[in-house]
Amino acid sequence: MKARLLVTGLVTAAALALAGCGAPAGDPGPAPASGGTPAATSTGGYDFTVATLDGGTFDGRALAGRPAVLWFWAPWCPTCLGQAKQVNALAAEYEGKAAVVGVAGLGDVPEMREFVRMAKLSGFPQLADEQGLVWKQFGMTAQSTFVVLDADGAVAARGHLDAGELPDTLDRLLAG
Repeated sequence: MKARLLVTGLVTAAALALAGCGAPAGDPGPAPASGGTPAATSTGGYDFTVATLDGGTFDGRALAGRPAVLWFWAPWCPTCLGQAKQVNALAAEYEGKAAVVGVAGLGDVPEMREFVRMAKLSGFPQLADEQGLVWKQFGMTAQSTFVVLDADGAVAARGHLDAGELPDTLDRLLAG
């Protein structure tokens, strides 16, 4: 009986941890394993290629030369759904100056497409990172997380940031 209660408690704790949408605001998440920026290669953090939800292929190197916001979301995340309107507005406001890219994970493509439809996401690419390649590259362990990259692909900010505060970070990068 005690073993069953212990297992039930552990399963419940794990489910609650997974059901939440990540760590507290401002949590920078795990540091890159190399001590530098994630994917410290000759093309910096922009060195990734992954499928898009519309059936194409997205090459991160196309973002080089301008700041970018990567929004890591999951199709079942209520916090992500709540952020969608602000992220849409951010993408529209910075069109041509900085890129916004949705990086869907922790689900399958049909669920991701349904989330995009339900959230009315448009005007910026949505990546279908089913294998978690981009998530791993940037050390993501939870959804509803943002990574802001500078023009060289170095991480300028990361974590469970308020989407409403992202313009300040982008403006700073664009001015510098």
